[in-house]
This record gives sequence, C-alpha cells and structure tokens, in this order.
Amino acid sequence: MKKPPIIWLNVSLFAVTFLSAVILVPWRGILHGYGASEWIAFIVLAFASGLSITAGYHRLWSHKAYKAHPAIRFLYALGGALALQNSALHWASDHRVHHKHVDDNDKDPYSAKMGFWYSHIGWMLREYQAQRYHDYQNVRDLQNDRIVMWQHKHYLALVLLMNIGLPAFLGWLNGDIVSMLLMAGLLRLVVVHHCTFFINSLAHVWGSQPYTDKNTARDNGFLAMLTYGEGYHNFHHIFENDYRNGIKWWHYDPTKWLIKALSWAGLAKDLRTSPQERIESARLQMQLLHAKNKVIHLPNADEIIEKIQIEYELMKEHLLDYYQAKKTLLEAKRKQLVDQQLLLQVEELKSRFLIQQKNWKSLTASYS
Repeated sequence: MKKPPIIWLNVSLFAVTFLSAVILVPWRGILHGYGASEWIAFIVLAFASGLSITAGYHRLWSHKAYKAHPAIRFLYALGGALALQNSALHWASDHRVHHKHVDDNDKDPYSAKMGFWYSHIGWMLREYQAQRYHDYQNVRDLQNDRIVMWQHKHYLALVLLMNIGLPAFLGWLNGDIVSMLLMAGLLRLVVVHHCTFFINSLAHVWGSQPYTDKNTARDNGFLAMLTYGEGYHNFHHIFENDYRNGIKWWHYDPTKWLIKALSWAGLAKDLRTSPQERIESARLQMQLLHAKNKVIHLPNADEIIEKIQIEYELMKEHLLDYYQAKKTLLEAKRKQLVDQQLLLQVEELKSRFLIQQKNWKSLTASYS
C-alpha cells in the first residue's frame, strides 16, 4: 500500500531542532560554557512550556477536568506556543480522538499498536489522517473560548515570539543572546518535545496496568518524573476527567499540585475527581484478573479460582457498602443531621471493609 505524503514542514522542524541541539549546544558549551542564568532559564521555560501542555492543553482543554481563570488560560496559551506542539484547539481535537479510539490503528492519531516510532513521532511526519486534520467538530466547546481561538489564529506569530523572541530577550538581559537561545530556546524545546512524546509511546508499552487492561496505557512513575506527572497513564485512560494523574499523595504530579494551588488562589475551580469507590473497584477487578492468571496453570486451578472469586465478591460488597455509607454520612453532615447511630454504622462498615481488604491482600499475595 502506498504511504501517505510526507509532511516536510514537520520533518524539517524535528530534524533541524534535534540535530542542532545535539551539535550546537555541546559545541557552544565546549567553546564558551554556560552560566547559571542559562541553566535557570532552561529549567524555568521547560516547566512553563511543559505545564502549559499538561495543565492547559491536556487536563483543562482536552478533558475539562477543571475551570481556570482567563489570566491562567492566557498564560497556558503562551506556554503552549512556547512548547510548539500545535495550537490548543488542534492538540485537544487530536487528543479527544485518541481517547475515543485508543489503540484503533485506523482512528487513533497516535495508536501505540502501530509501533513505538509511529506513536512517538512518526504519526506527525506523514498525512496519515489528512481527512480529519482540520475537522474540529469534536472541540466545538473550545471554539467558544476566545483565548483558545486567539491562540489558534495567531499561532505562528506566538511561536516565533515565545521560542525566539523570549529567549533572545533573556539573553540580552544576561549579556549572552546566543547561549540563551541555544539553552532556553533550542535544547529546552527538544527536551520538552520528546518528554511529551514519551506519553504517546513509552507510556503505552512500559509500566503496570493496575486499573484496566482494555487498552495499552501503562502507569510508570519514572515517566511521571519526565512529564510533569503524566506518567500515571493507565489511571488516566480510565478516569480521564480527573484533574489528577497521580492520585496518591506521594505520586510525583506537579500538574496536579499546580491546579490545586491555583484553586487555593481562586484562579481555578470545579476540580473534578473520580469517585474513590470506582477507582478501588477498577483496581480490585485487575487484582482479580492477575490472581486468576497466576493460578490458571495449576492442577487445582478451578478450586482456587472459585475461592478467589468468592473473596472478590465479598471484597467488592464491603467496599461498596463502606463508600455508600461514607456518602450518606457526608450528606448528613451537610444537612447537620448526623446522629450517633450513623457514625457507628460507618465505623462498623469501615472495620469490615479493612478486615476483608486484609484477607484479600493475603489471599492474592499467596498466589503471586
């Protein structure tokens, strides 16, 4: 089958920036060296552009996981241009298609089942889905956002301003325009590009699947370190509207921390989180699947699987009862109708849940 036409603009952009970063940045470093100012600017602009993608393009505009003040949306629009990953309108459109048709080689723009190279960068180098390239019907809501449309209309000018003008200005202030352009402009751009692209490629082949095996997405704490918290990708693909990717307090997710901090400052609101019982149920379902797969080869597999299934049903029952009671208690507190009997009921259900959880963990661990 004939391959789609090459998108020479994208090929040239990625080739020139990557080769220039690999050659010119070390060359300048050997001959001239880099000062603290260049390194600080590199880090600050890397976070500014990366977080504009993760908190802005991704969790705000693609998934509507929260609402942000216009001033924050404006900064995301500038930071998105700094990241040079297309306009927010186009990026969100692609991403919504990805979630709707994940791993469908004909419809997913960057299907992981097409291979690492394709999902990492190859999908942008040829006109694989030219028929829908400017079809923005799935982002009609964003077309009502004046900041999104302003950025889309003036995207090229903003890219030049943010990727050349801003580093050059910082270099002028510092007395070394060339070094600043290479570090805060060129190297920063290439690093942020490929760290973002890792979510489309590595995060679909490397890591664990604690929440679902219905798609190729993986949770990977190391990738979270490179992608401002986006590495908990298995969770994200089943709970995509949650403003968090790393749901544990110790999960490295600076995007989550930024959004939460903005809410404390009154600059973000309506932060969406997935019900805890749904999260626990999804994890429980995968634990059941893993346990069954571990014992399927044993001679008494049917007997063991039946035992595991019984414990699973009990675990799920206690889980749902406990979280339903917690909801009832929360509602009662809102209405100031809490009584001692309700408190005792919640404590009793919590105790049963924790005991069954301990039994479940012990059982599944014995077959791991």
